[in-house]
Amino acid sequence: MLDQGHNKTLPPIPAKRYFTIGEVSTLCDVKQHVLRYWENEFDNLNPVKRRGNRRYYQRNDVMMIRQIRSLLYDHGYTISGARQKLNGKVSEKEASKSYQVIQQTRIELEEILDLLK
Repeated sequence: MLDQGHNKTLPPIPAKRYFTIGEVSTLCDVKQHVLRYWENEFDNLNPVKRRGNRRYYQRNDVMMIRQIRSLLYDHGYTISGARQKLNGKVSEKEASKSYQVIQQTRIELEEILDLLK
C-alpha cells in the first residue's frame, strides 16, 4: 500500500503524540488547505479538534496522510480511487507490503525504546 520509495525523501516522523496542521504539512509535503480537503474526502482521516477548531494529528494520521499522498501523487489514483483502495480489499501483494511497513514501524519503535533506556 505505502510506497516507501518516494516517502524516503520525506522527513522522519518525530516521536510526538500530537502534531499541528503546520507540522503535518511539512512532514508530508502537502499544503494545509489540501489536508483540510482530504479530511472531508477520506473518512479514515479524522484529527482531534480542540479549542478554536484547531486540528491535532496523531502519528497514525500522519502515516495515513503519507499513504494518501503516495496513492494520489505517486501512483496516479483519483480521490475516489484512493478512497476505494484504502477501504477496499487488500491483495496478497499489498498485504505483504503492509507487513513490511508494520515491521519497519516495529524496528523504529524498538530503536526509540533503546534510546529512552
